[in-house]
Amino acid sequence: MRSKKQILFPKFQKILEQMGENIKLARKRRKLTAIQVAERANIDRTTLYHIEKGNPSVSMGAYFNVLRVLGLQDDFLVLASDDEMGRKLQDLELIGK
Repeated sequence: MRSKKQILFPKFQKILEQMGENIKLARKRRKLTAIQVAERANIDRTTLYHIEKGNPSVSMGAYFNVLRVLGLQDDFLVLASDDEMGRKLQDLELIGK
């Protein structure tokens, strides 16, 4: 079964591309080759290439495994950790009661 191609607005695609670049720089700072990281993350070298390019079709699990190999797995916990909009919506609902 083929997965659907993920389509993002350009400004959001830029965010993924920046994250991919950050992952690539982290790999290079650790002097790890793409092959080493891909093998340790149990992903194909092509998948790592897509991650480093910010491809939105790559699974979160693959992104996580690459971050784990680089010792950056705790960065994953930062995603959606501060739900400011959700708290505001909740507060508005509570005020209305």
